[in-house]
Amino acid sequence: MKIKICGLHPARDVQLCIDLEVDFLGFVFYEKSPRHLSLKDIQKLKNFIKHKSSFVAVTVNPNDQFIKDIVLGNFEYIQLHGDETNDRIKEIKSMGVKILKTIKIRNEIDIENYKKYDDADIILFDTPGMEKSIKFPEHLISRLPKGDKFALAGSISLDNIESIANLGVTFCDLSSSLELDKQIGYKDHQKIKKFVKKVNELKN
Repeated sequence: MKIKICGLHPARDVQLCIDLEVDFLGFVFYEKSPRHLSLKDIQKLKNFIKHKSSFVAVTVNPNDQFIKDIVLGNFEYIQLHGDETNDRIKEIKSMGVKILKTIKIRNEIDIENYKKYDDADIILFDTPGMEKSIKFPEHLISRLPKGDKFALAGSISLDNIESIANLGVTFCDLSSSLELDKQIGYKDHQKIKKFVKKVNELKN
């Protein structure tokens, strides 16, 4: 089971996640989000030795200038939450960054949309709620394509990860379920440790 944790803060959360060998560390660049990072925060990311972890810039319809100024050299992946086409994905990929493309799932027919994005390195199936932590419909999980290229997001937590894994999911993306109960954007390190421990137990 691969793990991506989104909405991390460089000063508070990154070293912990690297030490726990979290596969993908997500950083949000979306001004409407309480997890949005500043340019000053990005400079802090240069201080970390990533080891097995990859950094992901989470964006919505990023322009070329943003990619050149912010993403390249700091992040291995860019996550695209907008209305990017496969042609746009190819353009961005040619700049020197890997692509994680989000597909919003409302019903079963939406699942097939992933086939439009052949050039994406990873496909993330998510609910339409962006950061509102809407639960992914359980009856659709078993219908998702399987493999390391396909990830699932949508109210995944310590309480349901075992049942989700039993449905064949091998790559999960979390954010709000790993935060302090009353502080949006502030990760709870004990929750992160417990979740990673549970996933490691499921691997064995």
